[in-house]
Amino acid sequence: MKKILITILVVIILIFAYSQYKDYQRFHPNNIDYKINETVDLDYYNQSVVYNYYDAVEALNGFVSMQWSANEIDVKSPEDDDRETQIAVNEYGKKLAKVKYYEAKLEQSKALKNKGFSNEDIKNYEAEGLTLQAYNDKLKAEKFRERLFSNLPEANLRNGQKSAFVYEIQKLLVNKGYKIELDGIFKNATINAIMDFEAKNNLFVDGQLDEMTLEALLK
Repeated sequence: MKKILITILVVIILIFAYSQYKDYQRFHPNNIDYKINETVDLDYYNQSVVYNYYDAVEALNGFVSMQWSANEIDVKSPEDDDRETQIAVNEYGKKLAKVKYYEAKLEQSKALKNKGFSNEDIKNYEAEGLTLQAYNDKLKAEKFRERLFSNLPEANLRNGQKSAFVYEIQKLLVNKGYKIELDGIFKNATINAIMDFEAKNNLFVDGQLDEMTLEALLK
């Protein structure tokens, strides 16, 4: 009989110890703390967002730990449904949402940098509210524009002159509806198309390519 009682007592102690151990494992900081995600950009152009992310994570972890130690409420996996628990769980949800908000911005920045974006690119991308494809198209258009203006001839083009610059101008004219050959040669068909375009856009009609004509063609 004595052995049975001792055995029962040992079992009860083991069950209690296991229960305590489980609680310790559930709420030990190494197990419950929300970890800083390795996929976030800590070199984000707006460092206040990085600070706010760290601050939000710390606030979340502190709240989870405090609710358990002070109120014995597991906000991540609640066992009760009383009002106090509901309030704590709702507050946990708000704090987690704040973490996820900052995390999403920093993860997006990291992903864009992996595609070659700079901090300045990301800043402009977010400010303009474009899709990634639209922003990439915009960057390509801006680079194309810069190349064209940097290759704008200082002197008037001669009839019969051939160049890559003329070829790009011909493509712009074709996009405007002119039916000319794409051969890169500055000849009458191209000159006449330029003159017609200048006339329709209230520009000086000379069939030559100056900054104002090029600017209008790029619109």
